[in-house]
Amino acid sequence: MTFTINSLSPKSNARAGIIKTAHGDILTPIFMPVGTVGSVKAVHSWELTEDIKAQIILGNTYHLYLRPGLDVLRQAGGIQKFNAWNKPMLSDSGGFQVYSLGDRRKITEEGVIFRSHIDGSLHTFTPERVMDIERTIGADIIMAFDECTPFPCDYQYAKKSMALTHRWLERCCQRIKQTESVYDYEQSLFPIVQGSIYNDLRRESCEKIASCNCEGNAIGGLSVGEPVETMYELTDLCCLILPKDKPRYLMGVGTPANILECIDLGIDMFDCVMPTRNGRNGMLFTSEGIINIKNAKYTSDFSPLDAIGTSYVDSTYTKAYLHHLFKAEEILALQIASIHNLAFYLWLVGEARKHIVAGDFKNWKTLMITKVTTRL
Repeated sequence: MTFTINSLSPKSNARAGIIKTAHGDILTPIFMPVGTVGSVKAVHSWELTEDIKAQIILGNTYHLYLRPGLDVLRQAGGIQKFNAWNKPMLSDSGGFQVYSLGDRRKITEEGVIFRSHIDGSLHTFTPERVMDIERTIGADIIMAFDECTPFPCDYQYAKKSMALTHRWLERCCQRIKQTESVYDYEQSLFPIVQGSIYNDLRRESCEKIASCNCEGNAIGGLSVGEPVETMYELTDLCCLILPKDKPRYLMGVGTPANILECIDLGIDMFDCVMPTRNGRNGMLFTSEGIINIKNAKYTSDFSPLDAIGTSYVDSTYTKAYLHHLFKAEEILALQIASIHNLAFYLWLVGEARKHIVAGDFKNWKTLMITKVTTRL
């Protein structure tokens, strides 16, 4: 994997770059649709490619390990061949999913012992085991195994958790050095910055992550309930410390406004379930603001979903029709809303890139945030 910065914003830390992987190029800043179990919910791979214009999607180690399982993925030739997605993929390490299991898991120095949410079977994830699993999944970018610190948490817990994540990272790096890719292409390891909401811990974690000299770096443990101003403050801090010549990935963020603000701070990569999850509940993100398509006022609104037409669904279907589908509980409603929202997110980061290159990103961002936060 290589990363080249093509343009820098003159009035902010925003940058436009290109990540080159074995499965294709990724123009940054970029949003990555979430395909947890190897599928972006309600969306075909050809729609992701041809209409939504996605350049990279995610898969999740925890879920793919449990189902369909490593034997199936290995026989298929890796995740891209299994799910018919011939572009770059990133695999999350499963740390957040294991953390979310609550009393179903136990964290130790060695790793995490947990019970499957599917059938209650007992499993163990160690840093070494997770690296082997991600090798078998076969994503181009693989994440180090970390402990996702809960919010809120006290300083001592955050410090202890961060130190454990750093020790696990050393084991992840060692395992990657000791093993080869399962398939005929290389994979790139991204470590994850932790430290909760504490500036000194975040600084220490960034310095540790930077010293590992991996091909990219991620910031985790944000957008988990802390005030948005705190998220921006800590993201800014991390971007000032993490290497400028490596892509920076802010995990699990966020709203269109969050994404624009964090591009401004120097983030290159984003992922979030919001466009699909909220879409399935009737929330549409558009170039003019946020729509709750279930509202009665859209019953006879025959205007397109979004006037700028980020997807074919925008010009094909009206607000009235989509309103009707949600009221009738038709599955097609979930698909249309998901496609629209994902296409809008990809359009948004694409426009951000254009304005970074043009040199007027800062002014454009300010105007666009006013629009995308408007409730229609």
